Amino acid sequence: MARKTNYSYEKRQKELAKKKKKEEKRLRKLEKKNNPAGKDEDLIPQDDE
Repeated sequence: MARKTNYSYEKRQKELAKKKKKEEKRLRKLEKKNNPAGKDEDLIPQDDE
C-alpha cells in the first residue's frame, strides 16, 4: 500500500521559508534606512595602508 504524502509538512516548510525571506527583507530595509547613502561598512573592506 502506498504512503500518503504529508502535505502539512510541505506547507509548514514553505511557510517557514517565506517567513525567513520576509524577515531578511525587513532587516535589509532597516539597514538601508539607517545607511541612506548606501554605504555598507560591513560589506566593503577598508584598507588604510
